Amino acid sequence: MPNSPGQIGFTPVEPGHYPLLRQWLRAPHVREWWGEVEEELGFIRDMVEGRDTTRPFLITLDEEPVGYIQYWFIGHHQNDAWGEKAPWLKALPADAVGVDLTIGEAAWLSKGVGSAALSAFVARLRADGFGTIVIDPDRENLRAVRAYEKAGFRPVPELEGRTGKVLIMQHHEYANETLS
Repeated sequence: MPNSPGQIGFTPVEPGHYPLLRQWLRAPHVREWWGEVEEELGFIRDMVEGRDTTRPFLITLDEEPVGYIQYWFIGHHQNDAWGEKAPWLKALPADAVGVDLTIGEAAWLSKGVGSAALSAFVARLRADGFGTIVIDPDRENLRAVRAYEKAGFRPVPELEGRTGKVLIMQHHEYANETLS
């Protein structure tokens, strides 16, 4: 029987959240898949302060912060600088959005919170008019890949073998009906 997390919510990141985000970014389960702590926090500051168009949020469970999620605009990254690091970006529609997330509180790992949060976030993005939604986990992050599959994401076959160590997955609205 799948886990049933409580009420999932999203709170836009504000400067007062930086200490919590720093704590999460230092956690071993986050450090394994995210970059250097201060660099990642710097990226989030740029988002909050308007120097980056990515939109950052805390994931809340029953109004308590448990993780982080963001969405970014693929078209804003379809340039030469990003194309050198991630040439697969140019193969995606310019109006697509990408999503990144992490569960910051280790106690909530493997309890269905990531899948539930991602499903709820995708519903918000769809309601806002986004048609193509992708996520790009490290292909070795099997816990994340499985959570994303539960939320309705599937690998993009045309990009298989062309994306280095990341797995490009696209959300399919009815994909989760076929998973057990």
